[in-house]
Amino acid sequence: MTDTGDAAGGARRAYVLVVEDDDALLMLVRYNLEKLGYEVGVAEDGNQALARVAERRPDLMILDWMLPGLSGLDVCRRLREQEATRALPILMLTARAGEVDNIRGLDVGADDYVVKPVSIEALQARIRALLRRAPPMEQVLRFADVTMDTVAHRAERNGRALALGPTEYRILEFFLRNPRQVFSREDLLQRVWERGVHVELRTVDVHIRRLRLILNGPGEGDIVRTVRAAGYALDDPRP
Repeated sequence: MTDTGDAAGGARRAYVLVVEDDDALLMLVRYNLEKLGYEVGVAEDGNQALARVAERRPDLMILDWMLPGLSGLDVCRRLREQEATRALPILMLTARAGEVDNIRGLDVGADDYVVKPVSIEALQARIRALLRRAPPMEQVLRFADVTMDTVAHRAERNGRALALGPTEYRILEFFLRNPRQVFSREDLLQRVWERGVHVELRTVDVHIRRLRLILNGPGEGDIVRTVRAAGYALDDPRP
């Protein structure tokens, strides 16, 4: 169960993703939240933020509006369009102080809107309030006969443990959070691989083949569907 207090103690530490392109502010927020006991991840632009969420869904996101590439509004809008992140608590932390900006931020799906500068005490209070209201994050993902425990970092099919490499694990988790949806190779590169890492499109095919070899045991149908000229999807097993 996610800890909604100061993140210390016996409960699992809440994982907060901070998305901010100001390095000094990013490190300051990260330092203070870690000091309070939160587990903290960081991203410096909108595309990196989406990739981080695809790798591991946070308990809460602190999101700047003015980001390189995708703006905070665009990031928020995209997260709200996906079933897996529709209920993700998002706190928009921005220098834009106008009432119209506040309304725009809330309208695209932000749960709270805080204007910089803000004290760490006030920020912590907002985080606690959002975590208290948030539904528990799904920790065990299931589709067909595949199960993944994202806390224990284990995956099984028909009770058989799956020896997944780090990339195959991230691909499978992404598919489990978005079953039956078709994703192109470009989509998977953006959502699963870290930004700034050069990966060719055919590398996606290599990891999909590895994932299939691990997933599909004797007598088990292929659960990864190839859609010609479109990409891949986690779908109902086929013989």
